[in-house]
Amino acid sequence: MATKAFQKTYTRLDAITKATISLTAKGVSNDELAVVNGKLAQVVKTKGDQATLQVFAGTEGIPTNAEVSFLGNPPTLKVSDALSGRFFNAYGQPIDGGPQVEGEERQIGGPSVNPYKRRQPSQLIPTGIAGIDLNNTLVSGQKIPFFADPDQPYNQVMADVALRADVDKIILGGMGLSNDDYLFFRHQFESAGALEKIVSFVNTTEEPPVERLLIPDMALAAAEYFAVDKNEKVLVLLTDMTLYADALSIVSNRMDQIPSKDSMPGSLYSDLAKIYEKAVQLPAGGSITIIAVTTLNDGDITHAIPDNTGYITEGQLFLRADTDTGKVIVDPFRSLSRLKQLVQGKKTREDHSQVMNASVRLYADAQNAKTKLENGFDLSDYDLRCLDYAKDYAVRLLSIDVNITIDEMLDTAWELFAKYFSKAETGIKQALIDKYWPE
Repeated sequence: MATKAFQKTYTRLDAITKATISLTAKGVSNDELAVVNGKLAQVVKTKGDQATLQVFAGTEGIPTNAEVSFLGNPPTLKVSDALSGRFFNAYGQPIDGGPQVEGEERQIGGPSVNPYKRRQPSQLIPTGIAGIDLNNTLVSGQKIPFFADPDQPYNQVMADVALRADVDKIILGGMGLSNDDYLFFRHQFESAGALEKIVSFVNTTEEPPVERLLIPDMALAAAEYFAVDKNEKVLVLLTDMTLYADALSIVSNRMDQIPSKDSMPGSLYSDLAKIYEKAVQLPAGGSITIIAVTTLNDGDITHAIPDNTGYITEGQLFLRADTDTGKVIVDPFRSLSRLKQLVQGKKTREDHSQVMNASVRLYADAQNAKTKLENGFDLSDYDLRCLDYAKDYAVRLLSIDVNITIDEMLDTAWELFAKYFSKAETGIKQALIDKYWPE
């Protein structure tokens, strides 16, 4: 062993797999960075003097006598206001042709905010998408996933949310983005003139999958700078957490760990919780809200990734194609925001929760009518009106391409009630009907 500028350097490897190397090394710590034969790596396991490192670019071409230099610290990100409007790779290096960012160097992947210093979320985050704002209202400091099939336009929805959300900063963490998706995000943000409030960390499909493991921590380190240091409302968008979990699985399988359900590592729950638990409402007003895409395999919501995600997060938003209208909608039956009651009727209009309940109940009646129709039963006049209402409701309120304020959503719902139903059929309190029923 030799020492170069306080770096521990070794030249004998004990084992090499496709994603990891193992060697005998004294005094190294978990998450510490190292350079292996010129490739960046990170310590993922230590046992006595044995250390296992994941090599981000893969181990191809690394000999058993490769030089391994430990850098003495975990990955860091330089934080300052100069992050705004910039695109970075998984290591926090610029990929937009701009200069390196100067600022305070912060360790990524640190602990979450002490629960004692957290406040109950109470601020509304409007997105302009009625399927979210009306039925599944988001609250600052919330953590919520988008569940979507891989063919759904979830990146389009993420970009729309980024451009419409009433927040101070948007942090995008893109994992396994196609080059087209990366350019799409970049073009959308630039053409909307919104670059100044957006910071992006991107790993594309052309780059090593293991690099994806750094993206959420980089994004959240930037988010914590703006939320904690600057008291800003920050929205973190992560896409796609399924590809993140796949990268975890690559490393754990190469380390000969016994996989748990769906060949995922046994640590999947804590790996995901470490990310999602960074969502926080701070006493001084800053907040971190996390929306993360989890793509489903053949719509399987019981797969280990969405299953574990559901235990950690505060609901989910479910995208699906509506066969009757051809629109992609936020499914009102499978979507849920567990914190919506903290702002509905408090930060929104008094009729919000009653209108939401009535509109979803009538939509459910339409699904029942559809089932009767498919099974050859006669439909009542009420059934037929429900079916017509459901199409209008899907197009004007559930579709992801709707972009209106919450008051406009509520007014639209009242308009649909009056068009298809009597006042009594809505089941809404008389005082609200007297005040809001259209003339």
